[in-house]
Amino acid sequence: MKQFRPLHEHAPRNARYPAEPGVSPHAEAPRWRGAWASSLARDNEAMEGGLVRCGHCGQRNRVPAAAAGTPRCGKCHQPLPWIADADDTTFGDIADAAKIPVLVDLWAPWCGPCRMVSPALEQLARDLAGRVKLVKVNVDASPRVSQRFGAQAIPTLLVLRGGQVAARQTGAAPLPVLRTWVENALAGPAH
Repeated sequence: MKQFRPLHEHAPRNARYPAEPGVSPHAEAPRWRGAWASSLARDNEAMEGGLVRCGHCGQRNRVPAAAAGTPRCGKCHQPLPWIADADDTTFGDIADAAKIPVLVDLWAPWCGPCRMVSPALEQLARDLAGRVKLVKVNVDASPRVSQRFGAQAIPTLLVLRGGQVAARQTGAAPLPVLRTWVENALAGPAH
């Protein structure tokens, strides 16, 4: 006859203290804690940010979603890509308050073109590290942000400077087209 262990024994021994240094114990809730812990971890993750590997030296750095300056590597001090998720409640802190221009991606999980353009936007954020911040907003979960910018189709891409729209593009495009669009938006005056 099979014996059952209590639920807390199913969790890995190091679930609370991950083996990898610098990883928050709240970054991913253990399965045995339940759905409420997972949703709490997701809510906290939006403001905590994530780990980013430096493209110059390989050091892993924690990059907060909202910060006063721009993220730099703790080891070599080179600019790091700044990619964050935002929703209706966190958009003001993450995007509007940013000191550098913000590339906003209004997307939805069911949208094929959104999924196609996402890797290009992430590559663009890596290439323009220190010059632009990529903020991704799921319009299904955050209808107020999409209403604020009058998004009628997705993906809708915006470049914000000081919280104001400097450039707007609707629809997916290849990386070279996106790069030219963002570079022009960064070079020109804000609308």
